[in-house]
Amino acid sequence: MWDVLAAESSNDLIKVVPGLMIWTLIAFGITFFVLKKFAFAPIQKTIDARRDRIRESVEDAERAREEARGLLEENRAILAEARSEAAHILAEARKVGDDQIQRAKGEAEVERQRRLEETHKQIEAETVRAIDQIRREVVDLTLEATQRVVGKVLDSDDQRRLIGEAIEGLDFSVLERGRS
Repeated sequence: MWDVLAAESSNDLIKVVPGLMIWTLIAFGITFFVLKKFAFAPIQKTIDARRDRIRESVEDAERAREEARGLLEENRAILAEARSEAAHILAEARKVGDDQIQRAKGEAEVERQRRLEETHKQIEAETVRAIDQIRREVVDLTLEATQRVVGKVLDSDDQRRLIGEAIEGLDFSVLERGRS
């Protein structure tokens, strides 16, 4: 029985019934009109609004990306300028350091020359003092030797003459050459 009912039902759906077809078309038209008027317009507005928000978001992202690029380039320029300035400061510091080293070397050389000259003057003064002391001792020895040889004390003229002769006989040039 189910077979017969299934065969008749399937045939009923395939049959063309003009009244049913007209009512189906009218119902479809009314449904389409109502959906178009009340459903499709708000759905389309929502889709358009969403599309606009997405476009604005993409434009905002593009502007933010361009701004980030600009900031990155500005940051790179500032960094390059800072490196250049650091190199300039470092070069100036090296120059100042080199100048101070040269000045210190110059001052040390001047001080060394001053001390060397002072030492030479002290040596020369000591040499002159030593030569004068040697001369006095030679004079004293000569006077003593003369008194012993002659056996008497000479007057000042005789003493001067004898001392002059004795000193002329001595060679002080070696000592004076060392002074020069």
